[in-house]
Amino acid sequence: MNTILRKSILGIAGLTVAGGLAAGPLNHDTSTPTTRNAAVTTTQAAKLDSAALIPHGVQGTQSRIDLDDEQTANVKAIIAATKKAGMDERAAVVSIATALQESKLENLGHLGDRNDHDSQGLFQQRPSSGWGTVEQITDPEYSTTAFLKGLKQVDGWRDMPLTVAAQTVQVSAYPDHYAQWEQQAADLVAEHWNS
Repeated sequence: MNTILRKSILGIAGLTVAGGLAAGPLNHDTSTPTTRNAAVTTTQAAKLDSAALIPHGVQGTQSRIDLDDEQTANVKAIIAATKKAGMDERAAVVSIATALQESKLENLGHLGDRNDHDSQGLFQQRPSSGWGTVEQITDPEYSTTAFLKGLKQVDGWRDMPLTVAAQTVQVSAYPDHYAQWEQQAADLVAEHWNS
């Protein structure tokens, strides 16, 4: 099956499953990040139950990036918005893994010719797809809340592998890429959930 037809079918299927949430953004970066061993430290594991953070185990090779102060602040903003929405640590893991894939936790504005349509912010949400205004989707709290609202609409998201839950909301052309960030997302939630 050719690539364009496959992407079209995946996009239509994702929209159907999501119940018309909104067409999510396409991924901008198709390069493979470096891979490292991503073990949760004893201190982090003591803070939160790893079974709650990664109930299905990680899928595939895991990627990891070093975070700067801005990216760490965005992690904390995602966690705060998750708590404010009344959702649990698993929702924060799904959100952070999604933002790692979509933007590497950078609150991206319009990227000109490198931009995928009008995708912006941590989750690369599109104003033209109903995610909100540019000002809204480049606000970490708003964009996280919008993502979580979509996640809440996915029946059984807690029982799905992370990449399936994220893909159902985002409708990415690269649905399996979210899985590679699950361990780092869980580590970040373990580190920052109670801070």
